[in-house]
Amino acid sequence: MSKDCEKHGGGGGGTARRICGVIIAFIIIVLITIFLVWVILQPTKPRFILQDATVFAFNLTQPNLLTSNFQVTLVIRNRNSKIGIYYDRLHVYATYRNQQITFPTAIPPTYQGHKEDSVWSPIIFGDAVPIAPYNAVALGDEQSRGFVELVIRADGRVRWKVGTLITGKYHLHVRCHAFINLADKSNGAIVGENAVKYTVDYQCSVNV
Repeated sequence: MSKDCEKHGGGGGGTARRICGVIIAFIIIVLITIFLVWVILQPTKPRFILQDATVFAFNLTQPNLLTSNFQVTLVIRNRNSKIGIYYDRLHVYATYRNQQITFPTAIPPTYQGHKEDSVWSPIIFGDAVPIAPYNAVALGDEQSRGFVELVIRADGRVRWKVGTLITGKYHLHVRCHAFINLADKSNGAIVGENAVKYTVDYQCSVNV
């Protein structure tokens, strides 16, 4: 921008340089204002709770192929009293021992106001997903014992809204552990013909 100002100023007038100076000063003031607002208000990360998981299918077949289908309920709370949150490009999926076992499901971009609660109920699934042999062995052992530990993840970006100011995008990483007793359907509520709804009620870890 400074080079452009010099080029315009070379024509003999100082008007262009003054205009460029005003623009630069305005940008600096805006950036300083955003920084001060951020420091003073100290935005708090949203709270995520994995409320329940409905299992429609969870079948491990040879050679190490996993077919799964879940619907999970996430309760999200914006704990800030003066800051809103924009959720952008958010995807939810399941992993087992750090290996992704479902396709990512997109959450539509949304805005969450001050002290507001939101509920998301995405369906996540994977069809004949190849599982690493050592994970397949571990998963088979857990299934035989009854409890399977999965991690429901949500990755995306957030923006903070303070008054009329909106910040840049920050990475959001959410991790929710789910211990599901697939061997005993009586631990859940039967939904429809084959699905079982398990109450989890687990507070997730959130990193921004």
